[in-house]
Amino acid sequence: MQRYFVPASNWMKDGRQVMITGDDARHIVKVMRMNTGDEVICCDGTGSSALCRIEEISSKQVLCHIVKWIHEEKELPVKVTIVQGLPKGDKLDLVVQKGTELGAHCFMFFPSERSVVKWDQNKMNKKISRLNRIAKEASEQSHRTYIPDVHYLPDLQQVFHKADDFAHKIAASELETGKDDHNPLKNILDPVQEGEHVLLMVGPEGGFSEGELRAMDEQGFSFARFGPRILRTETAPLYFLAAMSYHFEELR
Repeated sequence: MQRYFVPASNWMKDGRQVMITGDDARHIVKVMRMNTGDEVICCDGTGSSALCRIEEISSKQVLCHIVKWIHEEKELPVKVTIVQGLPKGDKLDLVVQKGTELGAHCFMFFPSERSVVKWDQNKMNKKISRLNRIAKEASEQSHRTYIPDVHYLPDLQQVFHKADDFAHKIAASELETGKDDHNPLKNILDPVQEGEHVLLMVGPEGGFSEGELRAMDEQGFSFARFGPRILRTETAPLYFLAAMSYHFEELR
């Protein structure tokens, strides 16, 4: 069944109707060719979903009656934020799309020392808008009840400022970085409890610089290797999210 995320302003105050507008309405009318009486699932983006029946259709909006609210357990028990140094090309599209499918809670991107690409204000606005759209579409496709936020941070210090709010801070690194360098990922994840926030740092192509690694060590990050093989920058966060899903959803 088709699933659409609807902003809070489009849910009627009486709790009985919801209005689908914009691209989603056009998708219902032009692509899916739905009619009155057809049913869809509408999500508010904060974890609530409802089975809805189409009552009225026009070219720009679709009015639905809320048949019943649905309780769905689709989100990772742990809230994972992916923080990644800007990579080349369209790799962030893959990270956001597949990372959303795997349950990421939030994405943050920043220009690392070894990032080849740099974003000016105009490019940043376009990129973040596109990535938020990709996150929404991936959330719908994977039947999630929440859309991950996508943000841009101007430098590593801003990352550290955000990291202060996290119970667990992990950096992916294949370099010798200190006492936790060879710590298995399982040992890092075992203390994590359901409901906690976890931050994962991933470098761009070439990884983090030695200076960045030292700074992360000083900020209390744990360093983890993701298996014996070297992973691409776009693969590492997906590896981590899959491991989190197995650790918290399959083993418990």
